[in-house]
Formats: sequence, C-alpha cells, structure tokens
Amino acid sequence: MKIDKNTVVQFHYVLKDDKGNTVEDSRASDPIAILVGHSNMIVGVENALMGKQKGDSFSVTVAPQDGYGEYVAGAEQRVPVKHLQGASKWKPGMVAIVNTDQGQRQVTVVKVGRFMITVDTNHPFAGKTLEFDIDVIDVREAEESEISHGHAHGVGGHQH
Repeated sequence: MKIDKNTVVQFHYVLKDDKGNTVEDSRASDPIAILVGHSNMIVGVENALMGKQKGDSFSVTVAPQDGYGEYVAGAEQRVPVKHLQGASKWKPGMVAIVNTDQGQRQVTVVKVGRFMITVDTNHPFAGKTLEFDIDVIDVREAEESEISHGHAHGVGGHQH
C-alpha cells in the first residue's frame, strides 16, 4: 500500500541540522504515527512521504518554508514562569513548551526574571534547512474515527 491522504504511516526519523549534526532521533522509542493529509507533520516531510510504502528508506532536505517557517526577528514575548513546561529552573537557550490557543508550542528562553520569562516565539528550527532520514515502518488505511478526529490513534499516535 502506498502512502496517500487518509493513510496512517508509522516511521522512524533522524533529523539533522544544516551542519549534519543529529538533532533528533526517534529510533530509541516507538515509531511515530501520523494521519497523512491532516497537517500532522511539516509539509516538506509529508510531501516526501507521499507514494512511499512499507520498508522504504529515504532522505529529504526541507527548506524553512516547508518546515518550521522563516525566522521572524523580534518575535519575543514575556510569559509568566508558571506557564512554561519542561523544566523547574530556566536558563537562556533552553526550549520550553507553552499552551496556546493553537495548541502546544515550543519557545526558546531568552531572559529569565523572577516571575516573568522572555521567550522567542519562533520554533527552535525556524529559518533552518533540515535533513530527515526516514524509515517507513508501516502504512495502513485510516479508520473513520481517525479521519474524523484528524489524527492517528494507537502506538506512536494520539492516545485518548
């Protein structure tokens, strides 16, 4: 079965920055699962997955506009310390998770105060060209509940 809209694909990936340094490697845990065609993955990776099938291994270079967007200068915001998730003590350069109206978002700590922290709201990979090495583990038709919910269920996907 080939990957297409409304299929669920499970895959492992190794993400490298533009210098070839490994930034993320999913192989230490279960493969991730996404429902294709429902904005669950950056466009550059989702487009590269189309037409592939179980057992395929490939690499794709993703430009910023197909990844995490261009870097926006001056996109800083002051946030109450209690809204940052991921650590108990914050230092500049650390990546935190904040909940927004659009869901969870990664931000980078710029300046730490006692009650407020200044964060850069650009995604940590914004403005970067990224290299993904991808191993397709499985492909299947999506279930109706997955399509109506807009995400994959089960191992590597969304857990209700």
